[in-house]
Amino acid sequence: MYKPFEIKENLFYVGVNDRTKHLFENLWPLPKGVSYNSYIIDDEKVALIDTVDICYADVFFNKIGSVLGDKPIDYLVVNHMEPDHSGSVRLLKTRYPDIQIVGNSRTAEMLRGYYGISDNVLVVEDKAELKLGKNSLQFYLTPMVHWPETMMTYVKESGTLFSADAFGTFGTLDGGVTDTQLDPDRYWDEMIRYYSNIVGKFGSPVQAALKKLSGMGIETICSTHGPVWTQPDTISRVVALYDRLSRYEAERGLVIAYGSMYGNTEQLAEVIAAAAAGNGVRNIVMHNLSKSHESEVLRDIFTYRGLIIGSPTYNNKLYPPVEGLLSAIQNRNVRNRFFSYFTGHTWADGAKRELKAFAESMEFETVGESVEMKQSLNNDIMEHAYALGKAMAEKLCSGEAVMPNKLTCH
Repeated sequence: MYKPFEIKENLFYVGVNDRTKHLFENLWPLPKGVSYNSYIIDDEKVALIDTVDICYADVFFNKIGSVLGDKPIDYLVVNHMEPDHSGSVRLLKTRYPDIQIVGNSRTAEMLRGYYGISDNVLVVEDKAELKLGKNSLQFYLTPMVHWPETMMTYVKESGTLFSADAFGTFGTLDGGVTDTQLDPDRYWDEMIRYYSNIVGKFGSPVQAALKKLSGMGIETICSTHGPVWTQPDTISRVVALYDRLSRYEAERGLVIAYGSMYGNTEQLAEVIAAAAAGNGVRNIVMHNLSKSHESEVLRDIFTYRGLIIGSPTYNNKLYPPVEGLLSAIQNRNVRNRFFSYFTGHTWADGAKRELKAFAESMEFETVGESVEMKQSLNNDIMEHAYALGKAMAEKLCSGEAVMPNKLTCH
């Protein structure tokens, strides 16, 4: 029997770790795994907050039993219907047939669609309350963070926010559960990668949710992925990170992402990077798009203000990995970037045409002159590449760049 883990009085963690899955949503690598978090409030009425991926239902039910024994569950609160969190709902209902499922109208629709469940569903409106005993649940609808039915649940008596996928992160919980038991620093990069890939498109809804939650006394954040945040400094840092990312604000730094078939375009990227570094930019990240996974590139694009993309022409169009990255950036509505590009070709520069159109469609601020290389590097092209790197450095290290940081320029 598992030993119950009590986060605070009458609040228990019953989530699980997934160290087996290679790809989250069959898209995003999980080198450090992922957790599926679920919680029990053991009051006069018992509330279970979210479930877990059905693959871990046996572990999940054993953990519930370690907390409740034979005691029934009165309510299941479904903050988010994505199957990694709702996957065990139907099995849960067979074990607890009298359980009442709590969600909003969109939740009810998805319960019918996914699991054929329509009975004993309590539909709640924004800011509705449900009394458990000592604790009251208050529901905040936060649509499109990042599905239309998403909501958050707040326990005002203890200042606990069950935030669904918001404020979550990739990475398993290795031994501990809270930020007092784990090192939060190991999760920051994975939180940015999680946000940029999963939530990144929905900056405006995230801002609306943050506004709705402002002024609440949040002492604990229980997300559906990653650690439980309990320390005031950590909570402030997590919320500030979501605020920054959803505003598409960024640190002073430069991402150079490129495709290269035979190394010539890559050498052009090296010259641009050296020029930027030589003119003061300290945070430079380079991605060969034939090797770097898109999720890592998007993480860094959400982190840094400068972006330079390079591509050889391939079948008179963009090199396919570059084309995929541009689509991903557009899909996430990325804004507020300093941008430029460089291209290579042998006889026709279709890549230049498409990168120019991309820059115009995104309304990025174009910096310097783009560089067009025919066949291979020569001294003239190198001078143009150096000028581009220098221009980007001057822009990033000027007063126009947001989030000044003494370590990013020198």
